[in-house]
Amino acid sequence: MNYDIIVVGGGHAGIEASLAAARMGKKTLLITMLVEQIGAASCNPAIGGLAKGHLVRELDAIGGEMGLCTDATGIQFRILNASKGAAVQGSRAQIDMDKYREYMRKVCHNTPNLEVYQDEVSSLLVKNGNEVHGVNTKLGEVFEARKVIITTGTFMRGLIHIGENTYDAGRAWELPSSTLSIQLKELGLNVGRLKTGTPARIDSKSINFDVMEAHGGDEKPTPFSFRTDKSNFNPKQYPCYITYTNLGTHGTISSNFDRAPLFTGQIQGSGPRYCPSIEDKVNRFAERERHQLFLEPQTQMCTEYYINGLSTSLPIDVQKDMIHSIQGLENAKIIRYGYAIEYDYVDPTELKHTLEKKKIKNLYNAGQINATTGYEEAASQGFMAGINASLAIDEKEPFILRRDEAYIGVLIDDLVTKGTNEPYRMFTSRAEYRLLLREENADLRLSKYGHELGLINDETLEKVEHKRKTLEDAVEFMSQEWFTSKKENLELLESLDEDKIKDRALLIDLVGRNTITKEKFNKLVPSLAHVEDYLKEQIIIEAKYYRYIVKQQKQIDKMKKMLKMKIPENFDYKAIPGLSNEVVEKLQKFNPPTLFNASEISGITPSAIDIIHMYVNVKGQK
Repeated sequence: MNYDIIVVGGGHAGIEASLAAARMGKKTLLITMLVEQIGAASCNPAIGGLAKGHLVRELDAIGGEMGLCTDATGIQFRILNASKGAAVQGSRAQIDMDKYREYMRKVCHNTPNLEVYQDEVSSLLVKNGNEVHGVNTKLGEVFEARKVIITTGTFMRGLIHIGENTYDAGRAWELPSSTLSIQLKELGLNVGRLKTGTPARIDSKSINFDVMEAHGGDEKPTPFSFRTDKSNFNPKQYPCYITYTNLGTHGTISSNFDRAPLFTGQIQGSGPRYCPSIEDKVNRFAERERHQLFLEPQTQMCTEYYINGLSTSLPIDVQKDMIHSIQGLENAKIIRYGYAIEYDYVDPTELKHTLEKKKIKNLYNAGQINATTGYEEAASQGFMAGINASLAIDEKEPFILRRDEAYIGVLIDDLVTKGTNEPYRMFTSRAEYRLLLREENADLRLSKYGHELGLINDETLEKVEHKRKTLEDAVEFMSQEWFTSKKENLELLESLDEDKIKDRALLIDLVGRNTITKEKFNKLVPSLAHVEDYLKEQIIIEAKYYRYIVKQQKQIDKMKKMLKMKIPENFDYKAIPGLSNEVVEKLQKFNPPTLFNASEISGITPSAIDIIHMYVNVKGQK
């Protein structure tokens, strides 16, 4: 059987890859181990968070499904860092894990051009030594395809650890993929080993919530998707609960370090630095008396709670004692024990920015196989791989987002140019242009691309363009309108409890004050009082960042000039005096297509870039 695109794996990356390809008109086959587990939330029952929320909003702005699914199945919605600036805020939602999975499975089954098939991909069909043209499955099926996208998550040679016990699995009690990564290694790819983990799940009937602090959702919840009707968005929300470990908990853990797979050498793979297991935290931060834990409901039924912050691979008797030492969990009944899982990944520096392998034609990787961690990072990569595989079939230019355009651009550029030796997680600090890359303006930045790709409809784009014009007109007006110190203006400022001005100030600087609310805005800028409330909020945010954005835009313009300078293929870096051996080695390894790509390689200094720039110029003149 022949297809345009085959996607291997039905996790968050595989779903977005499949849907993007099918919606772009490509005959697509999604092959997954268990159809029932399409869209399964393998770890925490939540979508979004700091920087991760940006990824979901960007994905949605271009036409992805994750935001819509979250809005349909969310059971608590919160804006994190709400008291801080908009650039570092992040949307987060607790989801009903069962309904999320059901939603995604139904979407996959009902999307035109997309077929779903349950089986294990045992190997790739390869011709000419480096050209993929399909897959073989464990049951003996052979599927031909023009492009193959691998999104295997933690399934490639997955090995679960619970104390001294280990067993092969891609997720608890689910069969692993046992042969695919071996073939990838034989094809010359650099295959490594990583580790992640998950905590125990607790029966809600056995939890004493009365001694814990309840945390509810926002009073006015904000949907993830720009396509969700905000006026009718009022989901029923369920609280999470906060409790803490204590010295007794830490004593139980530390006295069993000799039985912890993390410390005995049983686990070989590198784990996520920013989401460590509890035994790792107790070991590294021995001076701390407690660690905060969040108890999160996994479904609307609230029968099972996830202990966020207590990821572990300790033996089950230690897990019992550890959990029972925590306030509110003294009588907790454990439904599922925590575990660590090791799995194979492929060095992401062997990818192009399209997420196609450099060494193997027609093969794309997305998600944890690229050494990332997180549903959102995986979905973003899958989406981009699906789009680029489709564009390649149509012989069109690839879709590559720059670092100044999207967090998705930062994510992929980091992976491809810098690589990682631990599971990569997105943070706002990774984005140099985060003042421009805010959650609320993702649609303004990216929906035009989604429309061009056929993933965003005309009606949605019209709404985005209305928002854009309203904001641009408001900013242009306020940046040219002076607010003078005449008597009535000073009285207005006093009535609004705002500091007076000495002579005059641009309206945009007044509106950009941290103290300005929508109500104050209506009186300061009466000509814009008729604008919809959600757009007023956007105008105020634009005013707050106006001066910084102007400065950052100049930096971006300078960067774009650098982007235009291409480095000739097979450029001889060894012939350039002044470059260290380490710099030459890295440049030869990554073979950056542009000067900007070279600047993004870890260890390449600004002085090295200046030297390369000069020699590329000289070669161009010759």
